[in-house]
Amino acid sequence: MTERGGYDYWLLAVTAVLTAIGVLMVYSSSSIMAAEHYKDGFYFLKRQGAYALFGMLLLVGLMRCDYHRLRKFAALGLLVSTIGLALVLVPGIGSTAGGAARWIRIAGFTMQPSELAKLALVLFMAHSLARKPEKNLRTFKLGVLPYLVILGMMLLMLMLQPDLGSAMTMGAVAMGMMLIAGSCLRHLLLSILPALPALYVAIWRVDYRRRRMMAFMDPWKYPSDEGFQITQSLIAFANGGWKGQGLGQSQQKLFFLPEAHTDFIFSVVGEEAGFIGVLTIALLFLVLVWLGLRIAWMAPDDFGRYLAFGLTLLLGLEAFTNMAVVTSLLPTKGLALPFLSYGGSSLVASLVAVGILLNVSSQVKEGRA
Repeated sequence: MTERGGYDYWLLAVTAVLTAIGVLMVYSSSSIMAAEHYKDGFYFLKRQGAYALFGMLLLVGLMRCDYHRLRKFAALGLLVSTIGLALVLVPGIGSTAGGAARWIRIAGFTMQPSELAKLALVLFMAHSLARKPEKNLRTFKLGVLPYLVILGMMLLMLMLQPDLGSAMTMGAVAMGMMLIAGSCLRHLLLSILPALPALYVAIWRVDYRRRRMMAFMDPWKYPSDEGFQITQSLIAFANGGWKGQGLGQSQQKLFFLPEAHTDFIFSVVGEEAGFIGVLTIALLFLVLVWLGLRIAWMAPDDFGRYLAFGLTLLLGLEAFTNMAVVTSLLPTKGLALPFLSYGGSSLVASLVAVGILLNVSSQVKEGRA
């Protein structure tokens, strides 16, 4: 790690490597489709490169900005992001793709409010939890219930989009932050119980999710229907073998694998870079999570500790959930792979999270390094 006043440059290096790999793989996985649909094989590369540059500028700015100054934006950020989640559902404002209304179109650009909402929730909870006395955190009324009300409103709007993946991720991050802050584990477990019937209805009573679950349990039984995407993903990994087919040589991206440059970009990595490439990406994310948790452990105060933990948990959950989905270890959820998947909202949000982590790292306690 670093001495007080320095940055964790290992975290910066890992982030830069993942982002560079992401830009490269976006081009590799999308060039043929871009040439077919947009008459420009570099269409997605140019956009992802611009997102990466913008995100890196924000990262540099935030790593130089004292993270304590973010506290005054905690409530406002939560309010703005919640309004954004609501606007997605308004006809004429929300933009629909793939049967889901998850985007807002502004001045020719689309943004995904759920990515802002994840960061805003982490910031607000870190700010609020750090202010609460320990005795209040141990009670359900003061230590759990207020966050459940806020979380419930946000998750409801996500479910209406529908975006079950983001809803479950935000729920898990919120629970994790309350737990490390000192909330009673029994209260947290009991608070989950009322959500189980709703989760059951959301999965088994909604036709497309039920079909996804059936395909998850046996994708080869539905190879041309709900199991098509995951079977094509598994074929990509099988084609890759140990060393891969080589950069740009994926066959599955030739209109066989849907969302090859977004949610399923890890499958293209598996086909082109093989098991070695897949393992490298997984190890990079493990290192990122480890570094983030070290920063949280050494943070100079509770706010920094909760903030760093929440951001690290968010990035780690999204990364390993995506990897589990594309390898058929979890049902399809529609979550992007941080730093790698095409998409400005996801990439910029991930780089913003790292920028904040880097600033916390610059203020670590020397005695705990």
